[in-house]
Amino acid sequence: MPQGEYLQYGGQAIVEGVMMRSPRFYSVAVRAPDGRIVARTEPVENTWVGRQKWLRWPFVRGTLALLDAMTLGAKAMRFAANVQLAEEYQPAGSVAPTGKQTPESVRNLQVGGALVAGLAIGVLLFVFLPNLLAEQLRRFQFTPTQTNLSTEILKIVFFLVYVSAIGRMREIRRIFQYHGAEHKAINALEHGQELTVEVCKRNSRFHPRCGTSFAIVVLLVSLLLFTFVPRYPLGDHHPMVVNVTIRFVLEILILPLVAGVSYEAIRIAGKFRFNALVDALFRPGLWTQRLTTAEPDDGMVEVAVLALRNVIDAEAGNLPAEETTVPASA
Repeated sequence: MPQGEYLQYGGQAIVEGVMMRSPRFYSVAVRAPDGRIVARTEPVENTWVGRQKWLRWPFVRGTLALLDAMTLGAKAMRFAANVQLAEEYQPAGSVAPTGKQTPESVRNLQVGGALVAGLAIGVLLFVFLPNLLAEQLRRFQFTPTQTNLSTEILKIVFFLVYVSAIGRMREIRRIFQYHGAEHKAINALEHGQELTVEVCKRNSRFHPRCGTSFAIVVLLVSLLLFTFVPRYPLGDHHPMVVNVTIRFVLEILILPLVAGVSYEAIRIAGKFRFNALVDALFRPGLWTQRLTTAEPDDGMVEVAVLALRNVIDAEAGNLPAEETTVPASA
């Protein structure tokens, strides 16, 4: 693998599995209810986002990262849901899970609807609500700049409380374990180590190019930028809800710029991850990963390794069969 190309390898955790992405391919590996690993590998350009060459430009590719994560994440989640509910992957003699007879098209629609709903709730929770609450500080003679700063601090607090709370749920905890497995496999790759379960397990579950680190950098860049963006571009004579809505729309419009700057910063962190100064600057993102990752078991690492091997093989010209099944481990 050419030096530096590993920077284009990454992934994300899904229900009972991991999705890995390389420059031109992505692979989803999922642990089926009967213990087998089911994997699917496809070219990235099979997605609309993957065909948009202009989205790869510097400071624009941050938006690509968000769109790419959502697009491939949705496909990976649909695949994972289908594997978990497919009759052929159920343990022998088991009772069919509720909803197994739901047509695949309906399940895909359900996953898509859940993603859209989750995105809408996230935007309202982490953008609109902090602005609405911070607006109440005007009664304490807060200046617009102080109100902006309070808004950004509330966003960070909301994010940390949210990920800490959901991490206590059993199902989310397992996803966080797969998240740790994904990082261990990527770390082994970047250290030039053999991609085996035993070797990957010895690696850290933290990684500077993680989506959690990206979220923290976005929040910090937002704090530096939005604090000084005029609070009331159309004047503050409007009702509070109107002022908050105007501010909300303004921040959404500026978000691609924030994402672009944050993504370039994360790339720098990944490229110079062994530099002491860079490591110190991006340490908050690694600290936050203590909330969004957990130590995986061997089976989870096995899933992550298979997905990563698949995209590496595909990049080398050995594209695996579109869908493969690995027997359950002993």
